[in-house]
Amino acid sequence: MAGRIEDYALIGDLQTAALICRDGTVDWLCLPRFDSHAIFAGLLGTEEHGFWRLGPAHASDAQPPTAARRSYRGDSLILESEWDTPRGTVRVTDFMPPRDGAPQLIRIVEGVSGRVPMRSALRMRFSYGRVVPWVHKHEGRTVAVAGPDSVWFDTTAETYGKSLTTYADFTVAPGDRIAFTISWQPSHKQPPALPEPEQSLQDTEDFWREWVEHCTYHGPYREAVIRSLITLKALTYAPTGGIVAAPTTSLPEAIGGVRNWDYRYTWLRDAAITLSSLLRTGYRAEARAWREWLLRTVAGDPENLQIMYGIAGERELGEAELDWLPGYENSAPVRVGNGAAHQLQLDVYGEVTEALHLGHMTGLDRNDYASLLQLKLIRYLEDHWQEPDEGIWEVRGPRRHFVHSKVMAWVAVDRTIKLIESGDADGPLERWRKLRDDIHRDVCEKGYDKERNTFTQSYGSKELDASLLLIPQMGFLPPDDKRVIGTIEAIQRELSTPDGFILRYPTSGDNEGVDGLPGDEGAFLACSFWMADDLAMIGRVDEARKLFEKLLSLRNDLGLLAEEWDPVRKRQVGNFPQAFSHVPLIDTALRLASTEPDISRGKTLVLDAAA
Repeated sequence: MAGRIEDYALIGDLQTAALICRDGTVDWLCLPRFDSHAIFAGLLGTEEHGFWRLGPAHASDAQPPTAARRSYRGDSLILESEWDTPRGTVRVTDFMPPRDGAPQLIRIVEGVSGRVPMRSALRMRFSYGRVVPWVHKHEGRTVAVAGPDSVWFDTTAETYGKSLTTYADFTVAPGDRIAFTISWQPSHKQPPALPEPEQSLQDTEDFWREWVEHCTYHGPYREAVIRSLITLKALTYAPTGGIVAAPTTSLPEAIGGVRNWDYRYTWLRDAAITLSSLLRTGYRAEARAWREWLLRTVAGDPENLQIMYGIAGERELGEAELDWLPGYENSAPVRVGNGAAHQLQLDVYGEVTEALHLGHMTGLDRNDYASLLQLKLIRYLEDHWQEPDEGIWEVRGPRRHFVHSKVMAWVAVDRTIKLIESGDADGPLERWRKLRDDIHRDVCEKGYDKERNTFTQSYGSKELDASLLLIPQMGFLPPDDKRVIGTIEAIQRELSTPDGFILRYPTSGDNEGVDGLPGDEGAFLACSFWMADDLAMIGRVDEARKLFEKLLSLRNDLGLLAEEWDPVRKRQVGNFPQAFSHVPLIDTALRLASTEPDISRGKTLVLDAAA
């Protein structure tokens, strides 16, 4: 059985990632890309679906011992885990070197004290646990082959096969260092080069140290901000600049439920907000790479913008269910691909335009095609902003006139007007100023409940939606507007859990709700950070800081967050780690770092409509 979601650590090489549990088991790894088939899928099934455990030896019928301590080595993605046993202490260092060639997962065992018996148990199962590969020796190296894939296993320890698993039993004393490496290679190619674990470790540590040195943020909560930035960098697919929402699929939003989705793709929304956080903390190279990814991806058909694409810009992300996997804690179905790719979500136009605007405001190199793309997006919105859509939460029920979608359409027009006013683009300025006013008026007339003094989820509805918290953050209305304050207070009353965290919107238990799905979900962490941000904006800074610090306490011991928090089980739920949780963490830390109590989002590093 897989561990709790928060029991996992993330390591990665900027092209894919692995999740490692506290007991030293790699339960999730897709090779060679984030969206490739998993060779270890135990996270979504059982040990029969693939795993790699490395730790102190234990009786076959005993629970594997968990590490007494674990941490990342400094500001890096190098994981160090230590076990204290009756016979001594041992350390395992896990990492994936950022690479140009074959992807590698390297594990180095080091004796600290005493003499500790150790065991490596490697069970590779290709195609998400469905295919048992052909494992054999080739020139002294162990290789597993199935179809187009091969995985090479290298170690100086003596290995043997048993029950379709490759084992190594050995003992380490102080000063001993024994390395284990798996490397992926297309099966038709020559074997990958022999690994150099110690040199790779040094190179990986140097890479992360140099990358973190570019961070311009030195305010309060720096540790949390740096760890979140490293996590966002780890979710970036270096060859193209695409950014995945999370490295996993089908980790449930509610344990045992059906809200299980594949997040190993690039959502324009998630990537755009990730870009903004990177830009505001000094990372222009990543912002430039993402902008180039965007321009390549939408080239040829910018009016038909999809909400998400593959990490290299692929458009077809067909959704399928893997019925041989029982799912995380029996949360089925397990899905790969994502059928929401072709939904209409008008807010995406606003997020993309906001990201391009922020790049422009922070001095990112001018790109004429980026400006042309912005103009094309607004021309599309002119004809379509009044249509209902599936909205930010990708409902699978009927389309609605979601208020957040209309607000973000306003943002797209507003930022484009600013681009034209700056002299860096030409467009029908007066016509689009009128369009901006029309959208604003429409939202305020149809999306606002005067009796309750709150904006609502959609036109004519009574339900609330946490995405309304973005109204002041996007500059649609000032923070001191009574309608903004009323909306914040209404969401606090109606969408808060007993712990004070925020739900996205009301769900309907076993009945089908607004999202077209049965079941409930946990508190959405991004929404809770948005609430802290809003509270700071309206002057309730102490309350904002208290909520922010409570949210920080939900991080696991390594500073990582999933998508949601289950307030009943007191557990993280949803795909992990989640960019959409770490980005608003950074945003709120930047907000709270401000010494001016009445500064609005537009006058801080966030740079929005008031800039």
